[in-house]
Amino acid sequence: MRFSDEMARKAQKTAKRPVRRRTEIGKSAPKRRNMRAADRERAIVDEAIRFFAEHGFEGQTRELAKRMGITHSAIYRHFPSKEALIERVYQEVYLSRWSPDWGPMIRDRSLSLEARLTRFYLDYAARVFEYNWVRIFVFSGMKSFGITGRYLDIIRREIIEPAAAELRHDLKLPDAKTHPLGERETELFWGLHGRIFYLAIRKFIYETPIPPDLDAIVRDAVQTFMDGARATMPRLLVRD
Repeated sequence: MRFSDEMARKAQKTAKRPVRRRTEIGKSAPKRRNMRAADRERAIVDEAIRFFAEHGFEGQTRELAKRMGITHSAIYRHFPSKEALIERVYQEVYLSRWSPDWGPMIRDRSLSLEARLTRFYLDYAARVFEYNWVRIFVFSGMKSFGITGRYLDIIRREIIEPAAAELRHDLKLPDAKTHPLGERETELFWGLHGRIFYLAIRKFIYETPIPPDLDAIVRDAVQTFMDGARATMPRLLVRD
């Protein structure tokens, strides 16, 4: 083999190799920014809220980690299980938005019951008519994580039953302490609650338009409800 042929082949191979820029030599991939443990936990919770709102609780934590650009084990350093992460989401999304003023508001007899219910539902809609809140609530109802049931138990205890008892008081009917509330009485108020919350279902689940002026819709719903409940409640009590 001629020396000149050997040199020609080497030159050809060298020409095919990609030329590395001077600035790339010795340059490593960018390192992930280190975060304090509390900041990392906060970031996981915030992203988990968005993730579960989009995918439901069937979404896998491995996918959540991939979406965040962290290792799967990083999530479990802060939350020992998926259930623990979901519990934190419940606290962040639901309990943090529950106003401690709502229960006392329903029992405040310095205002009419219609005014109290109107004020509550205006405030309630302003706080919970939000994409993540509504979608996680619905997804939870289809899985066995208990978020929906626990939250509705708060609604029943703090709003539904006290409002039913207050309507009895307004109508001068027997006190709920001596004559316990009947299921049909409380169902009247669940009907009002469902009517208003259905607006959020339409917007964030069905993705259909709802009226822009929710205040007027809430006021109409409460007024219509009260007109019917005042006539219906005495009959229900007699039948019970």
